[in-house]
Amino acid sequence: MSEILQKIKEKVGRSSGPPDTGKGKSKLNKRITHGFHLVKGKSYHPMEDYVVAEFRFVDKSELGLFAIFDGHAGHDVPNYLKTHLFDSIIQQPNFLTDTVTAVRKAYETTDTIILEKSTELGRGGSTAVTAILIDGEKLVVANVGDSRAIICKNGKAQQLSVDHEPVNEKKVIESKGGFVSNFPGDVPRVDGQLAVARAFGDRSLKVHLSSEPHVVEAKIDGHTKFLILASDGLWKVMTNEEAADCIKGITCAQQAAKSLTREALDRNSKDDISCIVVRFP
Repeated sequence: MSEILQKIKEKVGRSSGPPDTGKGKSKLNKRITHGFHLVKGKSYHPMEDYVVAEFRFVDKSELGLFAIFDGHAGHDVPNYLKTHLFDSIIQQPNFLTDTVTAVRKAYETTDTIILEKSTELGRGGSTAVTAILIDGEKLVVANVGDSRAIICKNGKAQQLSVDHEPVNEKKVIESKGGFVSNFPGDVPRVDGQLAVARAFGDRSLKVHLSSEPHVVEAKIDGHTKFLILASDGLWKVMTNEEAADCIKGITCAQQAAKSLTREALDRNSKDDISCIVVRFP
């Protein structure tokens, strides 16, 4: 009954928070569908994950806009990213002809604005993984942090993002005057605090922390089955191949996203879990 009431509230705009599940499809190619699902972790702080999953027309091109923002030390920064990052990307000069450059520039300028607004947005930060699908044919994926994007092509999982772990960028962090802790029983952390080497915000760590995204282009063709974007709450307990195998037989994108979050919970993931699945014809 509570699930039914939640859906009614979402439809009339009276939900007390962001919807925890949803779906949609392309108007250009209605066989391209997406679904998302979010589950709060077992921590005491409020849910800090935010998602974007929508199709939008810009200059006669259809854009599929998909993102997961995994906040830390507060939800204001990921909420700001949900509202502003894609608009910043789309407004960049030559966005459609040079999308990679537009994404890089928008990540940079958005991080600058977040730092300038630190009094308003707080001291926290956020990881991000974004995917832009252009006319159903070209995919541009970018990320900072450990939220991840994989694509299933020719029956195999391919990781499109890079997990920005502190241990992999230790020399760069140390060259800026920072350090990477490695205490027994804990994960490596930048200055003993943050478990990722790149993120938006985090003003107190920014001198040692990068916000430069990893960006990659991929072609969508008849061999491409689906795209998965998820926060580290899923990837801490599942490999890329396990995630892909989990949903290969599920045609509904929303149900696929739910199945992935359910599997992560069954594997005892305690973090917030956010997942988006985009299925191709």
